[in-house]
Amino acid sequence: MGSSRLRAAGDWLEQRLGLRPLFEGSAGHLVPSNASSWWYVFGSATLVCLVMQIATGICLALVYVPSADQAWESLQHLDFEQPFGWYLRGLHYWGSNFMVALMTLHMIQVFLFGAYKYPRELTWLCGCLLFLCTLGLAFTGQVLRFDQNAYWGLGIGVSIMGRIPLLGESLTSLVLGGPILAAETLTRFFSLHVFVLPGLVITLVVLHLRMVLHNGINEFPTRGRGVDPETYDAEYAELIERTGEPFFPNAIHKDLLFSAVVIGSILACAAIFGPKLPNGPPDPTLIDTVPRPDFYFLALFSVFALLPPYMETFLIVYVMPVVVLALFAIPFVSRSGAKHPADRPVAVAGVVLVMTTVMTLAVLGLSSDWSPHMDAWKSVAVPVEMVEGRSPLELRGAAVLQAKQCRNCHALDGSGGKRGPDLGDVATRLTEDQLIRQVLQGGGNMPAYGKNLSPPEVAALVAFLRTLSPADAAIAQNSADPLGG
Repeated sequence: MGSSRLRAAGDWLEQRLGLRPLFEGSAGHLVPSNASSWWYVFGSATLVCLVMQIATGICLALVYVPSADQAWESLQHLDFEQPFGWYLRGLHYWGSNFMVALMTLHMIQVFLFGAYKYPRELTWLCGCLLFLCTLGLAFTGQVLRFDQNAYWGLGIGVSIMGRIPLLGESLTSLVLGGPILAAETLTRFFSLHVFVLPGLVITLVVLHLRMVLHNGINEFPTRGRGVDPETYDAEYAELIERTGEPFFPNAIHKDLLFSAVVIGSILACAAIFGPKLPNGPPDPTLIDTVPRPDFYFLALFSVFALLPPYMETFLIVYVMPVVVLALFAIPFVSRSGAKHPADRPVAVAGVVLVMTTVMTLAVLGLSSDWSPHMDAWKSVAVPVEMVEGRSPLELRGAAVLQAKQCRNCHALDGSGGKRGPDLGDVATRLTEDQLIRQVLQGGGNMPAYGKNLSPPEVAALVAFLRTLSPADAAIAQNSADPLGG
């Protein structure tokens, strides 16, 4: 009696909603029987992580305050006052880590199995865009912690963006909401993290799933058999007709089991290790903070830390775009041919080489100096010849230079840090107004010190810097005031 009523209710809904065709075209679509493999579980597990990130992110957004003066306090409230707030943050943090790791594994599996070849070229491109957007979510989420790691990480990210030819300055101003990191910056990153990037990701996920359903799941590769665009469609249709089975309920078991393991692992990591706690409120004068990005950016961090400064721009402007373009070009360079990894030794060797390099750099990133010789110049005095005969205001500026640890990044006639330019001849390169602007607003690799130096300290520092030039060199002057008056 009960089953007949349920069947009648189901028929009534089916007549009005037409759910059966929708189900058969989505969860019930046919897949090759050999695609029911543990190698195919990474994509569905990544989707589960995305759902968890959306759920936990909504809860966090109810408490988090996206303002420069309250973001830190709102995280402290979550971690130490809000019941289970620390656990909620832990779930979001570890969910992000798992999502990036699983998406990386999914892309490796797709590449090694040749699943980017005809007719799935656009599916690969969509997946690449999803990967970049996921990294964007990870980076913007790290910035929202608004601690020392966030401040300096954003400084590095803006420095990278600022070196893009022609567009760098405009993009930097767009991202920061002005020339310096200020209150508008955090609001913009909150909007990116909560609205813009999730909207892009959801749109791309829908498009990605649509292409997977339309083109079918890539069959498990067979040795000696490749892809011929002229015959593949007919061969795949014959394979589905001969061995096809509904994804749900026949082929979904491994996906469900692996996703359950992933969810359990995230729950366990959040409970055991907790969230990544903020390491102090952002302060650009605390150079000794030794910032470290989250694991997915450690390799890039390590590259910038280990390369000489003159190589950074070349890497940013030329190498990184080429790498991204090469990633997008793969399905068009290798559109047909073998799929099985054993038939593609160059592809396998490439994956091993790239992943070994990335993991090695990530390990080095745990201990590499974020800026060379960061602790080497604390006790080194300003050269005597640079303070002899100086006015009280200029001597005060020399003291500010030392106290604010400027020499951890800047040298004086070769003695000091190497991250920024040598200040021994800075007066020949920058006018007084330019020096004031650089100190207050920053630029390049230099953070803005406008909120960390008082007006008298800025005046004293600039007065001292204006004395730093070779004896026979001309002092930089404003072109509108050539006499310096």
